[in-house]
Amino acid sequence: MTQRSIAQLIQARAVREGAGVTVHRTIGTSGLQHFDPFLMLDHFGSDDPSQYIAGFPDHPHRGFVTLTYMLDGHMLHHDSMGNQGDLRSGAAQWMRAASGVIHSEMPQQTAGLMRGFQLWINLPATQKMSDPAYQEFAPERIPEVREAKRRVRVISGEYAGVHGPVDDPHTQVQYLDVNLDAGATFQSTLPTALRAFVYVFEGSAQTQGKDVPLHSLAILGDGDEFTVTAGAQGARFILVAGRPLGEPIVKHGPFVMNTPAEMERALDDYRIGRLVQKKASMRG
Repeated sequence: MTQRSIAQLIQARAVREGAGVTVHRTIGTSGLQHFDPFLMLDHFGSDDPSQYIAGFPDHPHRGFVTLTYMLDGHMLHHDSMGNQGDLRSGAAQWMRAASGVIHSEMPQQTAGLMRGFQLWINLPATQKMSDPAYQEFAPERIPEVREAKRRVRVISGEYAGVHGPVDDPHTQVQYLDVNLDAGATFQSTLPTALRAFVYVFEGSAQTQGKDVPLHSLAILGDGDEFTVTAGAQGARFILVAGRPLGEPIVKHGPFVMNTPAEMERALDDYRIGRLVQKKASMRG
C-alpha cells in the first residue's frame, strides 16, 4: 500500500455570492481553478444572521452537478422544475443541473449557526445536455460509522463496508465527514484512479508529517491509502475523492461546458429564457 501525501495546500478565500452571503472557497479560485472532476468547493458558515439571511435567490446552472451538505441550520431549496425541499442539519442534496436548472437556496432561520458545503462536480460531455435530476436525503438517511475515538458519516461512496446514499455514477465520488477525537487516527483506502482532497473545518490534522491547518484544503498525491491524525483539539474534515473526466473545461459563472461554442449557446439560452429544457426527476 502506498500512502497519499499532501501535494498542495490551498487556504480558503472569502467570496461574496448570492445576495451578499460570504462563502469560503478553495477550489474555483485563482489558486486552484479546478481539480478534475471537481469544479468548486464553497464552505459557508456563520452564527450572524446578517451574513447569511439574504441567501441565494434564483440563479441558473448548466453542465454539472451540485452536491450540498448541511452541517448546521436549514436551507429551503426550490427550482424551476417544481422540486422543493428543506435541507436540515446533516442532510445532503445532489442536483444534476445538466441541460439547465434555475433554483434558489434560502435560509429558513433567523438566528443561530448556518454552516455547510457546496461542491460542484463536472459532468462528461455526453451528459451535459441530458435531463436534470434531483436527490435529497434527510439526516437519518446518511449512515454513520462509530468507532473508537472517531465518527464517520458516509454521504457518498463507501467506508468500512457502509455505503452512502448519494450516487454520482460518472465520477464515483466518495464523500466522507470525519470527526476525530484529540490524537485519534483515521485511515481509508482510496482507489489509485481517484483524485482526492481533504478540507479541515474544525481543529487541525496531520498526515505524513505535514500539518493540515483549519480552513485549508489539502490536495492528496498519488497512492491507494490515506492516514490522518487529529491535533490536540481534535479534528473534523471532509474527505472527497472522484474519478477525473479528462475533458476540456470552459467555465463562465454558473455554466460549465466543453467548448466556447457550447458556452455561447448556454449564455444565449439564458438570455432568451430557454435555459430550462426538461423537467427534473426527483429521487431519494
